[in-house]
Amino acid sequence: MELMLTVDVKVARPDHPILDLIAQRFSPRAFAERRVEQHKLLSVLEAARWAPSSNNQQPWRFIVTERGSAPFETLAACLRPGNLTWAPRAPVLILMVAHTRFEAKGDKPARENLYAWHDLGLATGNLLLQATALGLHAHLMAGFDREQARLAFAIPEGFEPVTVLAMGYLGDPEALPDDLRSAETAQRSRKPLSDLLLKGGSRLEAAREV
Repeated sequence: MELMLTVDVKVARPDHPILDLIAQRFSPRAFAERRVEQHKLLSVLEAARWAPSSNNQQPWRFIVTERGSAPFETLAACLRPGNLTWAPRAPVLILMVAHTRFEAKGDKPARENLYAWHDLGLATGNLLLQATALGLHAHLMAGFDREQARLAFAIPEGFEPVTVLAMGYLGDPEALPDDLRSAETAQRSRKPLSDLLLKGGSRLEAAREV
C-alpha cells in the first residue's frame, strides 16, 4: 500500500530559502510494494551520470538490483541486522561503488583518486534529488558487509563498495517495528548553520571559531 502519511512532517523547515526538492527529500524506511518503473530508474541513474567529478573521471559505479531477483537477494544478504528489518521491502537496492584510481589519460599515468568517494557523493546527491522529483524516495545505508559484497559481485581491485541505497515509493510506517516507526514520523532536524560555518572566510553572522 502506498501512503503519504509522513510527507508533511518530513518537509524540511530551513532557516534560509532552499529548493523545494531539497526540502522534500528525506530517508524513509517504510516502502510500498509498488515496483519502480524502468524509465524512472533510468532517469535517476542518468541524473547521477551528469554529476561533476575531478578531471571528469566519473568514478561512480552502480550495481542495481530489483526485488524478486537473485542479485537483489544477494545484496540484501550483505546488510547488517538493523537494516534487514526494513530494507529488503524496498523494490530497489543499489550498491554504490567508487573507482579509487584515476584512469591513465594522455601523458598522465593511472594513480590514486583521493576524491573518488567525494565525487560518488556528488553523483548520489543528483540521484536523490531526481528520485524526489519523480515521487520516489531513497535511504542510504553504511550498515553492510563490504567484503561480502565485494566477493558476491566480483568487484575488482581499485573499486570500493561504499554504501547501499534502498529506493521506492513511500509505504505505511505502521509496518515498521516500534522504534523505527517513531523515527519515520518524527520531524526532521539538522545542526544549526552556526555549527557548520567556521571563521576565516566571508563575514557571515553564523560563522564561529573552531
